[in-house]
Amino acid sequence: MEKVAEIIANQLLQIKAIKLQPSNPFTWASGWQSPIYCDNRKALSHADVRTYIKNEFANMARELYADADVIAGVATGAIAQGALVADLLNKPFIYVRSSPKEHGLENLIEGDLRPGQKVVIIEDLISTGGSSLKAVEAIRKSGNEVMGMLAIFTYGFPTAQQNFEKAGVKLNCLSDYTTLIQVASKTGYVSENDIEALNEWRKDPANWKGIAK
Repeated sequence: MEKVAEIIANQLLQIKAIKLQPSNPFTWASGWQSPIYCDNRKALSHADVRTYIKNEFANMARELYADADVIAGVATGAIAQGALVADLLNKPFIYVRSSPKEHGLENLIEGDLRPGQKVVIIEDLISTGGSSLKAVEAIRKSGNEVMGMLAIFTYGFPTAQQNFEKAGVKLNCLSDYTTLIQVASKTGYVSENDIEALNEWRKDPANWKGIAK
């Protein structure tokens, strides 16, 4: 699994799905200053990366949740990824909206999901886990079992780990922030001077202010 994590981290850097800018940080919607920006949707535009992620998701699902009935994607970033995995596993696919549709049947879950089915959720990115766990809640409220969640990448925030543990949800990710920084250092993507700043950010992202100038 370590090799897979390194390969995916390197792929995401190469296609610029992940960008690292410790000296010129991004501002997230939450207002946090961040040295990293992650948009895993870009992987869908690169056939080799898309296929590798799909195959590794499928391998993980087979190993951990062989008796799953349904694959679910979290809207919007994981809809395509989830559908690819479901197709490879020959499983039904559904997706979970962030909020109910405002017209028609006002669905929160799109697709056919029968009470009592076992569901594996596919996610593209885990930050605090808040939006991901809303999908878990929606599937549970519909009378179904969430076996676990699989994600492409996690920042590895302690608060996310706590949130998933509190919700009783197993989370497995193909790659993670620690592996990413190791790969970025090995490949020369970032300088040694940046590594400390990248590590410090992950400890307290809400209060990180970037590299002092």
